[in-house]
Amino acid sequence: MKSSANLNVMMKAARKAGRSLVKDFREVENLQVSSKGPGDFVSKADLAAEAILKEELMGARPSYGWLAEESAEIHGDDPTRRWIVDPLDGTTNFLHGLPHWAVSVALEHKGEIVAGVVYDAAKDEMFYAEKGQGAWLNQSQRLRVSGRSSMIEGVFATGLPFGGRPELPATLQDLARLLPQCAGVRRWGAAALDLAYVGAGRFDGYWERGIKPWDVAAGLCIVREAGGFVMPIRDGRDLLTDGGVIVCNDPLSGAFVKTIRNT
Repeated sequence: MKSSANLNVMMKAARKAGRSLVKDFREVENLQVSSKGPGDFVSKADLAAEAILKEELMGARPSYGWLAEESAEIHGDDPTRRWIVDPLDGTTNFLHGLPHWAVSVALEHKGEIVAGVVYDAAKDEMFYAEKGQGAWLNQSQRLRVSGRSSMIEGVFATGLPFGGRPELPATLQDLARLLPQCAGVRRWGAAALDLAYVGAGRFDGYWERGIKPWDVAAGLCIVREAGGFVMPIRDGRDLLTDGGVIVCNDPLSGAFVKTIRNT
């Protein structure tokens, strides 16, 4: 795939932030962690990665806006474009020494995600996509969603609410409806990678409630460009801001959406 200038900037920034995170991951027991609230922690590594991304992305495109987990939103001189960034998706995994976390960078243009990068630095897997150009892994591997058409063969991913979050009852009901129909559900703790794995055909679908735009923006672009089906949990709502998404391949979309929406 021939990458655009913007996508090259995004991939370079993600790799640089990823290298910083890998260094800190090796010293994870020595990280100083401060509490932001119940079940939600931020590390020095997280903040350092965001600083790198901000310097790289805003330095290359200073007129763009900025939306990220750890810093204030910036409204750029160009109101049509903004970066949507999660410097460390899977923070809890990172802090527990589990090598399943990622850097997520998306570019939004006129309300649409037109490019996305999800970099799994621990495994050196770079998932990326650009509108109309397909989805790719590490320069050479074209991504396609799975071709499974039977729910009982499907493996799905989700995020389970923690720390008393209000989405827990609805998510447990989702699981009660879905588990009897499928081959399994995984909760791996990194939404960006869940979405990238759907794009790569590793998972057959994903859903989550109470999700933030920076958690899913890049991954949604990857799934779409890999031929996947993407929609909000609540019909007619905005995909990025509603807080709930459903993602899967097309053959499973009818049954999967019906199960999650309980319709």
